Amino acid sequence: MLAADKPYRIVTYCCDYAVEVTDIFYAAVHSIDPKVYSLAQQSAWATLPINYRQWAKRLSVKKPFLLLIEEQVVGFMELDDDGHIDCAYVHPHFQQQGVGSLLLTYIINHAQGMGLPVLYVEASMLAKPLFEKFGFKIVRQQTAWRNGLAFVQYVMQRNISFKVKKGKYNA
Repeated sequence: MLAADKPYRIVTYCCDYAVEVTDIFYAAVHSIDPKVYSLAQQSAWATLPINYRQWAKRLSVKKPFLLLIEEQVVGFMELDDDGHIDCAYVHPHFQQQGVGSLLLTYIINHAQGMGLPVLYVEASMLAKPLFEKFGFKIVRQQTAWRNGLAFVQYVMQRNISFKVKKGKYNA
């Protein structure tokens, strides 16, 4: 059964979830196939040891949307007031099961409710296909630097003048 077929709910972050959300970020980054992102890149992206205090601060400002299955956080995505989608991560045990699609559908519909005309993201190589599936177009490719290592990013954007339902969209 896909995670997307299980009962779930999407909630706005509160401090009770700080450790779970932080652990998802680190688990997601450090479970990437080293053929895609080297171990050195993974370590630069998600440095160890985990600084839970710093993450709790960040999360209290960003207020990501969390997808919960059986009251367990399995993924999260951030939406800034200007339409910027920041962190978008799914726990490794729930990847490729529709969690990212559910979160992105929610984000798009929420952004439309906020009256935002455009969403944009700097997507990793792994996140790029999800955003393309939802109609995001590549504006440009760029290099991001983290702790001295280069990462390819895709600056992508999407007009949100139409509503998304259940992971599908109509132009």
